[in-house]
Amino acid sequence: MTLAPPRGYDTLTAASIDLISSLQEPSGAYPASPDFSAYTGYSWFRDGAFIADGMSAAGQRESAERFFDWCAGILHRYRSTVDEIVERADGDDPVDGEHMMPARFLFDGTVGEEEWGNFQLDGYGTWVWAAVAHGARHNASLDRWADAIVATCEYLASSWHRECWDWWEEHPERIHVSTLGCVGAGLQAGIDSGVLGDALVTRCEAAIIGIRKLIEHRGIRNGHLVKWLDDDAVDASTLAIIAPLGFIDPAGEVAARTIVAVRSQLEVDGGMHRFLADEFFGGGRWPLLTCFLGLCLARRGDLDGARAALAWASSTALASGDLPEQVGGHLLNPEFEQFWIDKWGPVATPLLWSHAMFLRLDAAVVELEA
Repeated sequence: MTLAPPRGYDTLTAASIDLISSLQEPSGAYPASPDFSAYTGYSWFRDGAFIADGMSAAGQRESAERFFDWCAGILHRYRSTVDEIVERADGDDPVDGEHMMPARFLFDGTVGEEEWGNFQLDGYGTWVWAAVAHGARHNASLDRWADAIVATCEYLASSWHRECWDWWEEHPERIHVSTLGCVGAGLQAGIDSGVLGDALVTRCEAAIIGIRKLIEHRGIRNGHLVKWLDDDAVDASTLAIIAPLGFIDPAGEVAARTIVAVRSQLEVDGGMHRFLADEFFGGGRWPLLTCFLGLCLARRGDLDGARAALAWASSTALASGDLPEQVGGHLLNPEFEQFWIDKWGPVATPLLWSHAMFLRLDAAVVELEA
């Protein structure tokens, strides 16, 4: 069911749907941002999955399904790579990170040649979660993506424990809690999809148990989730594994403590920073992360908090209606801002992921208001 937007957001809601729809490639890929130099020509599994989920929640069923088709096509194209990774995972010669499945692809589904921090596991879990959530939301069959869901779950069940780049293409030497949660949510969605065979279900269940134990013993400090294992730093990306992914129970104590810890360190005047050491464009506040906060609050029944997050995210829109990747006004490390402007140009605007998270929170607020 398509939900009407809350009063006052109709224009930005419509503009967000139109923007994402107009920029979606014929292949089904969503560009991260149409003009930002470092992103041009590429689509990410992670960003795209959240964009598809936002469009699905806004009633744009066909757009979301075209993206899932794109993901499935890539898994089909590179099935032999997945098979080799799975085969070698438990042996003495696992596939090295440089040759694992990439995080981003060209719009035609092939791998680009530019150097990038490309081994990221989270996007593969997130696309399966988004596809299965879409199926439940719209009573849509998962049959057309079944083989790709199977391939992805085989890949994740064999590789979930590996160090890799995080959401922000940083720190490949670490195991990141948000990555673990995205992988776990994807594996659980794969099980829930009903398309996995019994043996694969058993492997996925074992992987989920391993992920939960690892988070419990090494990914929680003072009762809250941390950025990576065995450290005290927090990262706003962990909010996503509370909501909308739900791998961490939104009603539970860990979720409550994580929201408090992340807000106390990273929220300024209603907007969320990524993490305290952030140097990217000086470390501004991100509309999409503020929407993740709003989704967490919505899942905990805090309608006022969810509305406030939605209002802050919408306030970052330019006169054109475009939502940026991040905004200034409060930079954590302002001495680095000009370095990134010189390197890549102004902040990515519009960022489709920002628009999609606005749509996703918009729909959640309407549902809570009903």
